[in-house]
Amino acid sequence: MSDIYSEKVMEHFKSPQNAYSMPDANARGIYGDSSCGDALIIFLKVQDNVIQEISYLVFGCCAAIATSSMTSVLAKGKSLEEALSITEEDIIIALDGLPETKVHCSNLGVSALHKAINNYYEQSNANI
Repeated sequence: MSDIYSEKVMEHFKSPQNAYSMPDANARGIYGDSSCGDALIIFLKVQDNVIQEISYLVFGCCAAIATSSMTSVLAKGKSLEEALSITEEDIIIALDGLPETKVHCSNLGVSALHKAINNYYEQSNANI
């Protein structure tokens, strides 16, 4: 398996960062890709429009786990606006590439992150 994935992908697959449930999150985003069966929930704790803490639970292949981990690394400490600008390409580059058949996994993290941020904005507006 390691001959088709970069060392960075294998590192995030074997030791995913920020992989845990967060019951006291400010927001969450859920995204699943029915074409391959992968599913991701991202949890956020936001303070002053900055992602202070991010975690996730993921069900999927090696690439889904690695892209979820990298998404959390890239988003942590960023403003919500900065995090919304994270792209699938950013995740692929940060992981030193993905096999062509696994590029769609980068959409999992980006989509769940964007849904979590939008959920935060919706909840914030509802509390005003």
